[in-house]
Amino acid sequence: MLEVQGVRLDAAARRVWVGDAEVILSRKEFDLLHALMARAGEIVSRDDLMRQVWHTTFWTSSKTIDVHLGWLRRKIGDDSRHPHLITTIRGQGLRFELTAPAPLG
Repeated sequence: MLEVQGVRLDAAARRVWVGDAEVILSRKEFDLLHALMARAGEIVSRDDLMRQVWHTTFWTSSKTIDVHLGWLRRKIGDDSRHPHLITTIRGQGLRFELTAPAPLG
């Protein structure tokens, strides 16, 4: 069982909870979340995600990851404008954050 910032992921059962509420994810959304949570705190490159989640080394579309990430963020309550769970590190990849960012101001 992985747990980071109130998101729990049971890889064996392929189930996810945010707080006490179970979240139903598609196979690719689950695989994407698992790939990121398993390396929480580390930047995971888009190439690594394509290999691990889509089992390919070529890009079917430059938007494949972005589209699935958008769906995943909505389902787990991560605001794409101000993400606190999954952040995009420009030019490097994505990172599942170990802690929420400090409030501004």
